[in-house]
Amino acid sequence: MSDIDKNNLNTIAQGFAQLNDVLDILSNKPLTLDAIADRSISGDKIYAGKIAKFQSVGIKDDATQLIVQVDDDGITTDNIDVENIVGDTTVTGRLYMRRGAQVHGNMYVDGEMTVTKLNVNELISDVRQERNSPLTFTPDENGSIIGKGLLFTGDNHTRQFVYQGNKFFSTETIDLHKDASFAIAGTSVLSNTALGTNIVNSSLRSVGTLSNLQTTGDLTIDQFVFWNTNTMRLGIGTDAANALVSIADSDSEFIIQPDTNSITVGAYTTTDLNIVTDNTTRIKITESGKIILGSNIESKTLVNGKFGVNITPGTDVDITTAGPVRIEGKKFEVGNSIPTSGTYRKGDIMWSDNPKPTGYVGWICIREGTPGTWKPFGQIAS
Repeated sequence: MSDIDKNNLNTIAQGFAQLNDVLDILSNKPLTLDAIADRSISGDKIYAGKIAKFQSVGIKDDATQLIVQVDDDGITTDNIDVENIVGDTTVTGRLYMRRGAQVHGNMYVDGEMTVTKLNVNELISDVRQERNSPLTFTPDENGSIIGKGLLFTGDNHTRQFVYQGNKFFSTETIDLHKDASFAIAGTSVLSNTALGTNIVNSSLRSVGTLSNLQTTGDLTIDQFVFWNTNTMRLGIGTDAANALVSIADSDSEFIIQPDTNSITVGAYTTTDLNIVTDNTTRIKITESGKIILGSNIESKTLVNGKFGVNITPGTDVDITTAGPVRIEGKKFEVGNSIPTSGTYRKGDIMWSDNPKPTGYVGWICIREGTPGTWKPFGQIAS
């Protein structure tokens, strides 16, 4: 301190006293700012401060709290009220729209879009539609749902599965899984291999091979075979059978009719009945009742046992007749005298029915006529 001039110290002290007076004056003097000219503010003049009631031609700030935050990640805000968003807009994350929104142009959503109700005129999708509730088709302005359904466009024509009033119409084949079936009221009516057991009426026109077929009620096969449950009769070629089994063609009808003690087989109509083998008639019964055995003169007929004509066969002879017989053109008759009427031929014989000693075995016609000329023959010894 001894090296410092005392005068210099006084000068420094006076200088600090003057500086203190100037600072005191400045601290008590009001701050005045130069006026800022319109449209002349510089961004360099604003830093870390607030501008209240900020307003410009395109921006008006009436907020009383923080609404928009701008940082390096972008713009953050809680609510945006706009009439139009022009240009491409990308929404990353979830977009919630609680009021009506209109999009003019294409909207791409990379993520999930959840809506309470979605009204669209046309919906095109290439991805799976996952639903937790049924797909509902509501009536039009006339209260009708006819014509509503699913339409698949493309490939030259539109494929349809639509409602057409009490039925669904499909332009395409409905192909079920081999283990699935069509059902009505929970009961299967048609499966891959069978009709349902509840199917009792149908109008099938053509079927394949049937096995173990059982029917109830009337049956018609090709309008040719008829079974009538009321009469319990089967008609082939006729729907009005005259017996249990009736086979008819044109004006002929063959019948089989079992009865209690007999079975009737034959022609119901006035037609001949032929019994054939090897496509050759062996026995013919004409419509008048005439029976013809054999087909020609070469035919052979064997009768086993006893044979009777208009009489019960005897037990001691093979052939029994109740009247005359003719053998190789010769008539054999039994009587008590020569004939007095009738036409006879030479060689016809009348056997005596009461032969006596010294009498004759019978009479023989030696000249034909009515009754012809007769002579006794075969005198019996006394």
